[in-house]
Amino acid sequence: MSRTVRPATVDDVWVVHGIARESWHAAYDDILGPRRVDAVVDEWYALGDLESSIAAATGREDAAFLVAEAAGDDGGDEPRMDTDRCGFAHAIPWPEDASVAFLARLYVHPAVWGEGVGTALLEALEAALAGTAERLRLAVLAANDVGIAFYESRGFDRVGTRPSDLGEGLEEHVYERRFDAD
Repeated sequence: MSRTVRPATVDDVWVVHGIARESWHAAYDDILGPRRVDAVVDEWYALGDLESSIAAATGREDAAFLVAEAAGDDGGDEPRMDTDRCGFAHAIPWPEDASVAFLARLYVHPAVWGEGVGTALLEALEAALAGTAERLRLAVLAANDVGIAFYESRGFDRVGTRPSDLGEGLEEHVYERRFDAD
C-alpha cells in the first residue's frame, strides 16, 4: 500500500488521538506502564489541544502538523484499520533558535511500523519547513530502543541527554539532524 502525507485538519483529531494511544502503548508500556501511558495520552493528546495544535500549524511556514494516509489498496487480505490514516507528525519552531524546528510528535500506528510511514512523515516535514529551518531537533526517552534506532537510522545525532518529565529517574536523549542530511 502506498502512502501520502498531507496537512492535518481538525477532522483528523480522533484518528490522531487513536494512533497516539496505540503507538504509545506499543512503545512505552514496558517503560511507563499502561496506566501512566493512558494518563499521558489523555493529557497530551486531548482533543481540544489537538485541534488547537492543528489550527496553529495551518498556513504557517515555520510549523507543520501532518498526517500519513493510504493512497490506495494493496489488494492484500490483511484487515485495515478503521481509517487509512496511519501516522502523524507535528513540528514547531524552537523558541531559542529560529534555525531549528522541534519535532514535538511523530507517531505511527504499530500495525504499519517498518513500512516507511515514519520516514515519509520526516521527509514531508523537511519539505514543509525547509524555507524556515535548517535543523530538526527532538527528544526521545533513553529507554525507547525502537525510537532511538529509527532516528539514528535516519541520520539524527545525539546532542544531549536530560531528565524527562515523564517519571522519576527517566532520561531522554536529544537528537538533531540537518535538513540536507541523507
